[in-house]
Amino acid sequence: MKEITRRKFIATATLATGFALAVQPISAQVITTDVKGLVAGAVKIPVKDGEIPAYRAMPAKGIDFPIVLVIQEIFGVHEHIQDICRRFAKLGYVAIAPELFVRQGDVLKLSSIDEIRQVVAKVPDAQVLSDIDSTVGWGVKSAKGNADKLGITGFCWGGRITWLYAAHNPKVKAGVAWYGRLVGDKTELTPKHPVDIASTLKVPVLGLYGGKDTGIPLDTVQQMRDRLKSSSSKSEIIVYPDAPHAFFADYRPSYRETEARDGWQRLQAWFKQYGVS
Repeated sequence: MKEITRRKFIATATLATGFALAVQPISAQVITTDVKGLVAGAVKIPVKDGEIPAYRAMPAKGIDFPIVLVIQEIFGVHEHIQDICRRFAKLGYVAIAPELFVRQGDVLKLSSIDEIRQVVAKVPDAQVLSDIDSTVGWGVKSAKGNADKLGITGFCWGGRITWLYAAHNPKVKAGVAWYGRLVGDKTELTPKHPVDIASTLKVPVLGLYGGKDTGIPLDTVQQMRDRLKSSSSKSEIIVYPDAPHAFFADYRPSYRETEARDGWQRLQAWFKQYGVS
């Protein structure tokens, strides 16, 4: 693909609404947060090679809002991720969810998990970290955000990125990683994983994991805990014994209301404790 074509694609891409086709049918437990008192909707984030779409939600009035970066699952910035942004906005944050797969493909239009994974496998960590850097800059310049009150949270694929970005950007005050993979093969596109940065991590990250998560073995969680003991980050990992993967995803059968509510309260307390409020 020629550079000009890709630039044009990135500049004109729009953020879809609704849920990814691959996660149909949608659970009846979906939480919907209204936009009353908010400014919420699709925006474009300038990045190194054009623009990427993102979803932004913030209070309609005020300035110097704490910034929360909301990092997507493999299913993209769909309605659930957008609703999480609105939940943060109701709490007084400017929340931004950049679409981090847009160069590689539109996962919202794919109905097969295998197809989605093929797209995600092509996404370089370096590109992701750079795009998130650009998102922070946009949040300060265009969304009245306060860079001194910067937090990040992510789910599944985004949980892994939360750990990595906290290591990448020491200006992050705190992070909360929801069931993100901790170990993996080192490749050109994914040269490091959370266990590789744990011992040198300086940003406090709260990890929220499920004891019944078949994709993230508990021995890898323990490995991460052991590595974190030698860091200065004060990071912690909580394991909910009976929770499966994606227990916060209220639009999926994996949703566990008790654990999800507890995790959300822990997130708010964690951000408050470390200055993201």
